[in-house]
Amino acid sequence: MGKGSRGMEAIDIAEQSIADMSIDLIKVLLKDKTTGKYILWATDNYKDYGDAYFPSQEIKPELVIGRNTNIIQPRVSKSQVEQIKRTRDKAEVFTPSWICNIQNNSIDEAWFCRLGVFNQVEGTTWVVNPEKAVFPNGKKWQDYVDARRLEISCGEAPYLVSRYDNVTGMQIPLQSRIGILDRKIRIVNENTDNEIDWFKWVTRAFESTYGFEYQGDNVLLARENLLLTFNDYYINRTGNKPTLMQTKKIANIISWNIWQMDGISMTAPFSEVPSINQQMDFLDKLFGGTQTLLMEAVHCRIFDWRANTSLEFKSLKNGGYEHGR
Repeated sequence: MGKGSRGMEAIDIAEQSIADMSIDLIKVLLKDKTTGKYILWATDNYKDYGDAYFPSQEIKPELVIGRNTNIIQPRVSKSQVEQIKRTRDKAEVFTPSWICNIQNNSIDEAWFCRLGVFNQVEGTTWVVNPEKAVFPNGKKWQDYVDARRLEISCGEAPYLVSRYDNVTGMQIPLQSRIGILDRKIRIVNENTDNEIDWFKWVTRAFESTYGFEYQGDNVLLARENLLLTFNDYYINRTGNKPTLMQTKKIANIISWNIWQMDGISMTAPFSEVPSINQQMDFLDKLFGGTQTLLMEAVHCRIFDWRANTSLEFKSLKNGGYEHGR
């Protein structure tokens, strides 16, 4: 296998995005599983396009397809002015792949109890280890695939998948990718010998990989990157494109696992709904009670695929998921 960032080629990211997807898939990728609506823009970067692009509005399919296909662009394709504005307003900073690789290596060093399982770092690049991964005593390859990982404030999800470098926009060859999900799929590739088992365990790899983000355009880009990563590996493994049924299954997992959330309140952006709070005091007894209208935001829900149930993310606050950064 080759080296990491060396030999990378420029990629027109927009050409490998939502423009090539069916409307059914686009609807799945735009779904907010917590609210039942579409994810929201949650950024004022698009308000010049009209009222439908205001922060509190849903990202409806018709707003990002057809002549609107290129409205949402990866950070590397945005102007310097817009990048600076988003960094200033939302502290949006994207991490180069070589740093993501070093940090992901640290996670694997702790898990495998040794260095260099997937690659060796060389300055701002890396050299892939071509040897099949050997697992420590008491751990199986299935354990690694099922190990739950979470990237907080994930942006375009560079810690989870690494189709391109978020800073340079350069394409990363499949065999040199360093994302958490890329590593899981490599393990599946090394330990399955038929398509049925491969798809089963790749599905489980997606089920155990999570990330959340506030701004809607990043949520969509992250979801696209995960789905296109599945497509890349499926074609590489089988020589064929996945079926629509297979793709929809993975897309549904992604729409649950990569979700839109305010990381401080753990609620869906702009999701406040009225809640009536009964306040009883001396005046209530005299005048029959008063009602105070409060606004409560909706707490985000995620899905536990092993337990086959959804739950509020805030219930996991004290542990249960390993963080991607």
